[in-house]
Amino acid sequence: MNPGTITCPQCGHAFELSDALTHQIRDHLKTELQADVAKREAEAKRKLDEVKAKEEALEKAKDALNEEVEKRLKQMLGEAEAKATKKVEARFADQLKELQDSLKEKADSIKSFRENELELRKQKLSLEKEKEEFDLKLQRKLDEERASIRKDAEGKAQEQHRLKDLEKEKVISDLKDALEDMKRKADQGSMETQGEVLEQDFEAQLRRFFLHDHIAPVPKGIRGADLIQTVRTPMGADCGILLWETKNTKAWSDQWIPKLKDDMIATRATMAILVTVGLPECVRRFDLVDGVWVSDPLCAIPLAAALRQQMLALNCERQSSVGKNEKMEMLYHYLAGCEFKQKIEGIVEAFTAMQDQVNRERRAMEKNWNEREKQIERVIKNTVGLYGDMQGIIGGAIPQIPALELGTVAVKALPELSEVG
Repeated sequence: MNPGTITCPQCGHAFELSDALTHQIRDHLKTELQADVAKREAEAKRKLDEVKAKEEALEKAKDALNEEVEKRLKQMLGEAEAKATKKVEARFADQLKELQDSLKEKADSIKSFRENELELRKQKLSLEKEKEEFDLKLQRKLDEERASIRKDAEGKAQEQHRLKDLEKEKVISDLKDALEDMKRKADQGSMETQGEVLEQDFEAQLRRFFLHDHIAPVPKGIRGADLIQTVRTPMGADCGILLWETKNTKAWSDQWIPKLKDDMIATRATMAILVTVGLPECVRRFDLVDGVWVSDPLCAIPLAAALRQQMLALNCERQSSVGKNEKMEMLYHYLAGCEFKQKIEGIVEAFTAMQDQVNRERRAMEKNWNEREKQIERVIKNTVGLYGDMQGIIGGAIPQIPALELGTVAVKALPELSEVG
């Protein structure tokens, strides 16, 4: 069964946890949105009714005013005709002007109320449009949250599967190690035969890696070490002797070191190396123990290469000390000459050019870093804002993300984002 699936204990129907959460969230948000829209529509309807009532009152007032104006006009005209004086005409003109101004003011009021009605209708259309956009955004957020929940569930399942595979691999590895140990014990022969096999294999390796050296085994039956390696330069000059002793036993013996040091004196060897399968407790791979190098078979050849290189370097220093005064005089003339000066100037010029190029690259990279830093801050700010919006909508049902909570390094780096989160 999928880890993200829940079975109803009443009807036995199985459904995904993400679907249940999104359904509850959708119902809750839909109820709140419908209530808000209904409230806004009721408010808009109330305002519209008030405007209509005011318009009706204005129409009635306008009709009454028109009747009054006509009545007064007729009366004034009668008086004007009766009196036929300029004073009455002037007074009549002033009253007519007042009536016209009053009519104009009423017309302006009606126009203002109509503009308010138009604005309310526009607000109603805007609210409907915002509702549609909010539904679309909500559906997108729900789809993203569903995908995130599904991804987390798949990640947990993969992690459990990976841990089970690791457990199986460990069991197989332990069985292989036990099988190899049993096979080695079954194939284990005499100690002398094993030692001869290790000695022959190691001798072949030394001959294959160090072609210029002379490698000779100590004859069987003669007291001494196993192999004598005479280190030579490519020109054939002797640089020293490496004395080798091989042991193919797991148990370490402290008697091997004194015996090998006596063999060094007898063979006049420069260095002695003891290659053994069983190392002392203080040695991990190889180390210098009481003047003798002790190593396991895997590190023996690299250790021989390092010691051989050291012996070649010592021989080169001994050779370089010959004719030292003549070489110092030649070196002085070279340092005081024009060729050395030109080479130093060339090195300085190249270094200066490289330094200028590094400075230009540093300035360009700092510019790119600043742009990327601003982009990263913008991404973090938008991410924290989205996380805060989801927490405000869903509440405690959304899983907490430690990197976006207060007190973490990510939020501390942006103080202004702490309020958003």
